[in-house]
Amino acid sequence: MGSTPIARFFCAMKIIKIDKQSPLFGRVSEGADLLSVNGHPVGDTIDFRFYSTDEKVRLEVADGHGTRTIDIDDAACGDLGLTFEEAKIRICNNQCIFCFVHQQPKGMRRSLYIKDDDYRYSFTHGNYISLSDMDEVDFERIIRLRLSPLYVSVHATDDDLRRRIFQNRNLEPIMPQLKELVDNGIRIHTQAVVCPGVNDGEHLRRTIADLAALAPGVDSLAVVPVGLTKYRERLPQLRRYRPAEARDIIDLVESYHDRLLDKLGTRFAFPADEFFLLAGRTIPHLSYYEEMPQFENGVGMVRQFWADFNRRKRFLPRRLKKRLSLELITGRLAEPILQSSIMPALSAIHNLHPTLTAVENRFWGSSVTVSGLLIGKDILRAVRTSRADALILPPNCLNADELFLDDVSLDQFMAKVGRPVVTGTYNIVGAVRAAIALGEG
Repeated sequence: MGSTPIARFFCAMKIIKIDKQSPLFGRVSEGADLLSVNGHPVGDTIDFRFYSTDEKVRLEVADGHGTRTIDIDDAACGDLGLTFEEAKIRICNNQCIFCFVHQQPKGMRRSLYIKDDDYRYSFTHGNYISLSDMDEVDFERIIRLRLSPLYVSVHATDDDLRRRIFQNRNLEPIMPQLKELVDNGIRIHTQAVVCPGVNDGEHLRRTIADLAALAPGVDSLAVVPVGLTKYRERLPQLRRYRPAEARDIIDLVESYHDRLLDKLGTRFAFPADEFFLLAGRTIPHLSYYEEMPQFENGVGMVRQFWADFNRRKRFLPRRLKKRLSLELITGRLAEPILQSSIMPALSAIHNLHPTLTAVENRFWGSSVTVSGLLIGKDILRAVRTSRADALILPPNCLNADELFLDDVSLDQFMAKVGRPVVTGTYNIVGAVRAAIALGEG
């Protein structure tokens, strides 16, 4: 993008807050537009942070006093005490056959309907993107600003099949795009959301082989089962994996591990935890997942949770002063693991009477078994007859504003259950200790 006034106008960042400690406090008014940093037009916080790391910074701003430059000596790296208006999110232009946004009912909170396909959020938050709406200017910017790693939804490296999955006939070939990025030093983590009879089997073999050929630039591949809700009217016919098919997926992915370890020093491709749970297979040892490159994608999360509990369980009390009943809430998928690995240790505590409640997901449908998609109303329904002294919620069913997916707030939930509630974390020992403290108090 050029540095003409028109280009700078469209790249301007609106300053919505200036800290009192900022070197700009009193010199620029809130609501001003930041046009450039050290002569470079800026359009988002990535531009700003990249260009403002010099010891001396020159800002071009426009406010009620006109357009002017401000020089700052000894500028600290970072935000300079400025808060900017959020940049507009790039929305996905695909219609993926398994898109979760399309499988939601009306009436949920607005953020749940946003189909994010923004490479900036891939870099800053680890969101998966398709690369489908990017042009050469975008690729050049990623390379110039070293926006690495990125997270890319590949699903299949066969371009015709990928176009069918994305339902986008104009989708550019994925391998040249990935190669351009990795050849210029950008690291990429990839995922393949697989559907029975669509992109598994020989298609998955090709995807693994093609992506591994771009290693170490392509750093890892998560193989994740399709997630389906009951809201699929007028959507493509898909189904969940059966246990025997889940075992086949694990065997297929693991058949590459020895040769990839020999050649690349990494297993590279990892089946999601859900496949192991569905197949009834033992969750692999922690070393299987190496550096946990796909943890947030549900790969290794169960083993990490289990290992963390085993490390910390020595901090659990051996006995309580008085009888306390404790109810742990989870989804159907994690129930067997928690029942076998966590509950025996809790049951061994004198005077503690733990129970595990696996909540049926009536809202999304019984095929949705992960705890992160439990809504407040379904949990309330499951615990309405409970007599437990305290409850522990799963670690990922509330957002940062302490809201369930159905907009039930934690305060509303606690008011209805009428008992102490601990919002779970992946440190289950800490959550149990907090619940015991509340219950005994």
